[in-house]
Amino acid sequence: MTQPAPTAETGSPAEPGSPPRPQSLMLTFFGIHVLGTGTALSSASVIDAFARVDVGEDAVRSTLTRMVGRGLLERHRRGRRMYFSLTARAAEVLADGQERIHRTGAVNRAWDGTWTLVGFSLPESWRRERHDLRSRLVWAGFGPLQSGLWVAPGRVDVAPMAAELGLGDRIRAFHGEAAAPTEVGPLLRTAFDVDAIADGYRAFLARWGDGAAPGEARDDLGRLLLLHTDWLDLVRRDPHLPAEHLPADWPAEAAEALFRALSARFEPGARRIGEEILDRWDPEA
Repeated sequence: MTQPAPTAETGSPAEPGSPPRPQSLMLTFFGIHVLGTGTALSSASVIDAFARVDVGEDAVRSTLTRMVGRGLLERHRRGRRMYFSLTARAAEVLADGQERIHRTGAVNRAWDGTWTLVGFSLPESWRRERHDLRSRLVWAGFGPLQSGLWVAPGRVDVAPMAAELGLGDRIRAFHGEAAAPTEVGPLLRTAFDVDAIADGYRAFLARWGDGAAPGEARDDLGRLLLLHTDWLDLVRRDPHLPAEHLPADWPAEAAEALFRALSARFEPGARRIGEEILDRWDPEA
């Protein structure tokens, strides 16, 4: 299954350790409170919710407008109020994030030794196409092995990605296994920044280890929003490398256990507050 990814329009995750970008927070917020409901939220109630993580009204309004322009949100006017709902494109991105959180998990213990290799050659003038392709490859778990050759553990269906980007005639994809003299451990460290991935999980453990949200989250709605934004940023950067070829002290498992425990702690309060403050409307009703 190919996985939707940030492109030049949707944006990319913030750098590890930096505060989450307003668009990342907004996508996570709609994923928690809107995905699967078919409803839209009023801008006023979104502004109220984001004040709980110290994001001001101007930033919320500009983020909503940008996300409409990027095809991630749809705007609806109802009297004097403005409502926003997810587009199909945004729902696909968020559903993939939910898949990674709830089903895929942070530790890959089921790798069968298969790799997917992707080769491509794009003209130097195709900067945007190259950026979008690389973003998609990173999102789908690929790392650059050498010039024009990317690799991911497991079987990845590259065809939908190539078709969507209009690059089907520029991409070559293969499935196979590593053969001597290639060793999996060195290959992982060539194609992926294993240390940086581990540091991301350790930073998460340090930020959330005392059970309190970093920054100024005022209640469980804000805490859950920051927690899920942090975690989604981590798992989207993690190519789900095979556990047997990673260091014994790989921190993903401990970080995931902490995430799940805190999520279970914050979610009831976040849902209750959401029911109290969020102004919903069903555009199809």
